[in-house]
Amino acid sequence: MTLNPSMPQPAMFPLGQDGLLVRFGDGFHADPTAALAYGDVVRAADLSGVTEVATSLASTYVRFAPTVTDRVALAARLRDLFDAPRNSAGATATRLWTIPASFGGDSGPQLADAAQMADLSPDAAIAELTATDLSVLAIGFAPGQPYLGTLSDGWNKPRETDLTPQVPAGALVVALRQMVLFANPSPTGWRWIGTCALAPFRADRAEPFALRVGDTIRFTPTDAATIAQLAANQADGLGGAVCTVVP
Repeated sequence: MTLNPSMPQPAMFPLGQDGLLVRFGDGFHADPTAALAYGDVVRAADLSGVTEVATSLASTYVRFAPTVTDRVALAARLRDLFDAPRNSAGATATRLWTIPASFGGDSGPQLADAAQMADLSPDAAIAELTATDLSVLAIGFAPGQPYLGTLSDGWNKPRETDLTPQVPAGALVVALRQMVLFANPSPTGWRWIGTCALAPFRADRAEPFALRVGDTIRFTPTDAATIAQLAANQADGLGGAVCTVVP
């Protein structure tokens, strides 16, 4: 695991009665790649007493069984893993999702504004967004809802100062070099640039959460009519998305 030298070094904090939080950020900056990589390393280490490992945009949470280990002993083991090589997790398969999406127009009314802030034309913005493979950095805010990143530095733009009253389920919004695929209709301060038909959460699916942290996401451009048709005709809620497991 290679840590970004410009980022604060990992810091560890107790969390609740049976948890430790390793944070890769200082509240103003975060290193999602380091948090994901460290989570993989901890899982691969198979530490005695660890019952859960969960990653977020800036941290890795490790839960333990107090009847098996204690906080002090586990903290020492976790610190030993700070400098563990990333490949200690071994060769793992990655899930690549190819997701149809429509950008601009009614599908993304704020694309032109977001593109201008990134010093791009709308067409160039769509080309860059669909040429960039993104990672699922975290799941949160709503069931199954993914935070995707990271985009190039040109997309490192703040949220809006005012809220958009509501964007629909399937909306793709952008800020801070990240995209979010909304699971439900919601207000947002992120700029709405596109729409897809993938439902991140469906209680009636064998796997209710479609995406997992660490999945790779690749958007393919299509038109609004195709997205509407996919949303209407896909009983599984995947909206034409295809998942491929790659070594």
